[in-house]
Amino acid sequence: MKSFLFKFFSLVGLFFSIISFAYSAETTMRISLQLPLKSHLGQNLLLFKKEVENRSNGEIKVEIYDSAQLYKDKEVPAAVGAGSIESGVASLTRYVGDIPAVDLFYQPFLLNTDKKVRKAVSKGSSIRGPIDNAIKDTGSTVLWWQAYGNAIMLSNGQAIKNPSDMKGKKVRVFGKTLGTFVKAAGGAPTLISGSEQYLAYQRGTVDVGMTGVSGVKSRKLFEVMDTITKTNHGVIEFIVVANTKWFNSLSSKHKEIIIKSAEIAEKDVRDNVAKIEDDAYKLAKEKGMKIITPSKSDIDAFKAASKPVYDDYKKNAGSLGAQLLDAASKL
Repeated sequence: MKSFLFKFFSLVGLFFSIISFAYSAETTMRISLQLPLKSHLGQNLLLFKKEVENRSNGEIKVEIYDSAQLYKDKEVPAAVGAGSIESGVASLTRYVGDIPAVDLFYQPFLLNTDKKVRKAVSKGSSIRGPIDNAIKDTGSTVLWWQAYGNAIMLSNGQAIKNPSDMKGKKVRVFGKTLGTFVKAAGGAPTLISGSEQYLAYQRGTVDVGMTGVSGVKSRKLFEVMDTITKTNHGVIEFIVVANTKWFNSLSSKHKEIIIKSAEIAEKDVRDNVAKIEDDAYKLAKEKGMKIITPSKSDIDAFKAASKPVYDDYKKNAGSLGAQLLDAASKL
């Protein structure tokens, strides 16, 4: 009888252990990323994953689906907002359809120092705060912002140092406002997602590429373009968002773990983005790319050509856009 009871309770204990384990591991957070895992945004997600899983003792499992396995960048806002996936990484400009004011960061040469950018993206700032709040209306909650660096120009042969160099050329862009900038400078914008860049350059679909230099490294764009022009005309920001209903369904403990891990991940990528860009420029040079820095007069010519971009923003971004422009002028 004792032997029977021992076996019985042992089996009961094993049963509840299995149930307990299954329960503790049932919170899964899938994150969609269009970039490769080896990119600095991918590495930043791995840091977040490590923090979350360690702090939760495995109660929260983070799964990263990189290289647009599940969704392209442009699809992430709708997919996360609808709850098709728990979380995703999207370029901030992907929200421009719902919130035109987000493209403040692509107003040419507006946030032109690291100090200004850091102030603008700090949590609860007069710029980030209203943007984060507006994104809540899309069904998503912003977890953290991922610094990607400055916007540059890629080309073959001729550098794009001023508007005359862009005239008549087909230019890859990744947002509406950047397209307006290209038109104002005399080029023809073509919206192409990040994951499709390599083939577009290889096939000659466009003459010029607009991207961040870290993408030159992670996507091996040095194989299909030979010149980088450091225009630094815009600030590329990505955001990591979570479906609000899913996030609100979590326990307070799990929410706190995710928020703390997001803070750690955000600080890490922001503090390291300058080095990430430097390393990418170094690699590009080693791979034979020419690195061109436009003169002040060249940049002034781009600024002069950019007036329609600001006019378009003021017209379409509404009261929130006016509020953000005013805040940016005070940074």
